[in-house]
Amino acid sequence: MNAFIDRSGCIGCGLCPTLCPAVFAMGEDGLAEVIVPEIPGTAESAALEAQQNCPVMVISVN
Repeated sequence: MNAFIDRSGCIGCGLCPTLCPAVFAMGEDGLAEVIVPEIPGTAESAALEAQQNCPVMVISVN
């Protein structure tokens, strides 16, 4: 599985790295970013939870 964030719509709420720090982090610009090219198997459910709970729906996990 891979994750993608449409950073142009990110509001920098910090929810995704809170839910899934193995995949997401806050960048220096205050917006979320994906920090690994492929989601580790142990983080798949957390990454999906981050996608489902993103308040602006800018996370894609597939």
